[in-house]
Amino acid sequence: MGRLEARLGDRLSGVRDALGVVLLSRALVWISAVLSAGILGAKNGFNAGLDDLPRLTDAAGGVGHAVLTPLAHWDSVWYLGIVDHDYASIGAGIGQARAAFFPLYPLLVWIASGLGGGPGPQLVAAFAVSLVAFAGALYLLHRLVELELGREHALPTIGLLSLFPGALFFGLPYAESVFLLVSVGAFYAARRGRWAVAGALAAGAAATRSAGLVLLLPLAMLYLYGPRADRPAPESGGTGFRPRHRLRPDALWLGLAPLGLAAYCAYLGVRHGHAFAWVDAQRAWTRSFAGPFGGLVNGVTAAWDGVRELVTGSAGNVYLHRGRVDPTRAAIEDLALLGFAIAAVPAVVGTFRRLPIAYGAYVVASLALPLSFPASAQPLESLPRYLAVLFPLFMWLAAWCRERRVTDLVAIAFAGGLGLFAAQYAAWEFVS
Repeated sequence: MGRLEARLGDRLSGVRDALGVVLLSRALVWISAVLSAGILGAKNGFNAGLDDLPRLTDAAGGVGHAVLTPLAHWDSVWYLGIVDHDYASIGAGIGQARAAFFPLYPLLVWIASGLGGGPGPQLVAAFAVSLVAFAGALYLLHRLVELELGREHALPTIGLLSLFPGALFFGLPYAESVFLLVSVGAFYAARRGRWAVAGALAAGAAATRSAGLVLLLPLAMLYLYGPRADRPAPESGGTGFRPRHRLRPDALWLGLAPLGLAAYCAYLGVRHGHAFAWVDAQRAWTRSFAGPFGGLVNGVTAAWDGVRELVTGSAGNVYLHRGRVDPTRAAIEDLALLGFAIAAVPAVVGTFRRLPIAYGAYVVASLALPLSFPASAQPLESLPRYLAVLFPLFMWLAAWCRERRVTDLVAIAFAGGLGLFAAQYAAWEFVS
């Protein structure tokens, strides 16, 4: 009985920590966004005119207008559009661009809204699904950190992840919370040796973002090399690249991982006659192959051009479209994005050194996609958002900060950046 009570207490502690962190970080986001929207309004009216859809994003009215609408901008409009009228007109233009947004999150919102109960319920359901998924993801991450690093690192990990500036999108009408939930869940299930669950969650990740298919790599590495709770001791004495664990029939469960993407392709093919519309959509978003991690090279070039523009006052090399971002702001954004890329390097190295190799492999493979297929308008576009879902980086960061007793300082710095991101986002300024 004592062991059962201790286990229940541990789980309740994880739930309390997760809920507390969600409330704290989301309160910061909401306060920053609501104040910004109230003071500045649609500061960048050009962006709002291009990307807003008031029928969907301002559907709650009254208090909902003040509380929800400031955080239903940018990609939220695309997701809400899919919930409201599916992937309509998939062949070209806006319809083709819409195919880049994978279906699991809008499907969950559609279900939660009463099977598409209208714009108001859809808007509320979009926030609800994201917030519930975020809380679930933090709880599972709490459990995973306890397995890998010990309980003392669990709360710092979920706290730092939640306050990271790119964590703005958790809890918004974006797919990030759902993706974090299924990816952390897949790792946790694999560590516990529950391969059917791990494979199913990996399939969910592949139905949430194209990068979800990358989960197959770390899951296979955990299966072959461990660590694994179901087979704690090596079976074959593997050394070097030789697997430590033999293949068994339960490895077949990992074959579920590609089914999320396959199901999306099948749906697009049957419903819209274009199974690979999501691939073509990358061109609609100006993404193209620039060589392995070529986006980093382009990002350095963009930042250097930004420095020259700031120093000389010339606007000749600004990457972003003039109508959307003024030259000075574009230059500052390119420099800031390069700063995120530079800061990620020691975190990636530290992940390989501190955690099982599967975690580092997952981070590198996940970053390889956006950094090899950069957007022409801004090579490192959305990098903070991509980093936010890479939870192994924050596991390492929490351990590093705790050893140096700088957790509070880093958390304060992150919180300042998160508040700034939320305020800019609410004013229709592009933040990542």
